[in-house]
Amino acid sequence: MSHSARLSDYRTALTTPGMRGPVVASLLARLPIAMIGLSLLLYVKLETGSFAAAGLVSAASLIGVAVGSIVQGRLMDRFGPTRPLLGAVSLFAVFVTLAVIAVEAHAPLGLLVPVAFAVGLNEPMVGSASRALWARVTPPGSVRLAGYAYEAISMEVFFILGPGLAGLLVTAPWAGTGVVIGAGSMVVGALWFALNPTVRGVQPEPATRSLLGALASPGMRTVALAALGFGVTIGFIEVAVPAAAEEAGHFGLGGLLLSLWSVSSVLFGVLYAMKPFPKAMHLRLPVLLGGFALLSLLLAVPTTLIGLGLALLVVGTLITPQATTHSAAIEQVAPAGTATEAFGWVVTAVTVGLAVGQFFSGLLVESSGTGAAFLAAAAAGLAIAALVWAFRGTVAAGVPLPRQDEVELASSR
Repeated sequence: MSHSARLSDYRTALTTPGMRGPVVASLLARLPIAMIGLSLLLYVKLETGSFAAAGLVSAASLIGVAVGSIVQGRLMDRFGPTRPLLGAVSLFAVFVTLAVIAVEAHAPLGLLVPVAFAVGLNEPMVGSASRALWARVTPPGSVRLAGYAYEAISMEVFFILGPGLAGLLVTAPWAGTGVVIGAGSMVVGALWFALNPTVRGVQPEPATRSLLGALASPGMRTVALAALGFGVTIGFIEVAVPAAAEEAGHFGLGGLLLSLWSVSSVLFGVLYAMKPFPKAMHLRLPVLLGGFALLSLLLAVPTTLIGLGLALLVVGTLITPQATTHSAAIEQVAPAGTATEAFGWVVTAVTVGLAVGQFFSGLLVESSGTGAAFLAAAAAGLAIAALVWAFRGTVAAGVPLPRQDEVELASSR
């Protein structure tokens, strides 16, 4: 399989017959992905007056997303994407409605937290289904890689736009406006995507079912480890940057500063896909994570917000390349019939990494300052990159062949 994509490959991928509808629908469904959690956090904060309560509710939603991405991915691999997505959309709409009613009624945290978890759990995983669809409609090679790169780049754009939209909509006359608009966009987009003829025509692939699912492959576990390291490193930085802005007396600039690394991430991501380095996937995973961790050391150097912004532009160059590599590596290591679940594990690993990084970064910022948090981001990233390097052989080996009894079992089904 080719591991590079030209600009013409993006055009070919996006004009693939039958893909125009899913592409547009997935845009609508995924636009609020970085907006709903923040909108819910801001909504709860304004209604309760407590950042602690808002943070707990937001964390519950994040944990729900981490679990839901795996559950929904496994269901989509087994039954095709349409039915699981329709079920998730229905439950998501119900629990978002319950969440709004609970917040408006100033319900106790004992109710708000499980409802927020259910919101995240049932957030329709159109991103996983969309990523898996490229393997169905494009042949192996540069066009498929362009499709994967498009998914990573578009997600990065949504992570730029989402927080800004959430911050804008929370100033509306009703604080819950962002939650409702974000959820509405996700519901409409997910329904459109699930009912598209191309998506409805997807049939589950024959697969040897395992309790571990996609993680039955050692190589898949290594890819998930790389995604975890990616999330941990970002988590440290996402807390330390706003803290640095607050120290400088400009707390409101924290979100804008983080948007800078998303801009360089998108721009460099397109260029990197044309000529990725290293070429071998088993080397690319640890090298990109290690490089990202080393670059994050630059964030500990500046003493002004302008310098920090410039450093973020440099560090951000290796964000989208990692996301694209995670998607491409799945094709090499995921067992047959588990592609959607495999991407769900990547989402979960990144999400768990973000939570871990943000938690420890907050502790370090409070006790030792932002510089210590930036240094810890680099140390954590390098440590996990070393583990990925140690296990790189599992990615090079690809998917292990099933045992003969598993083959007979799968064929009998």
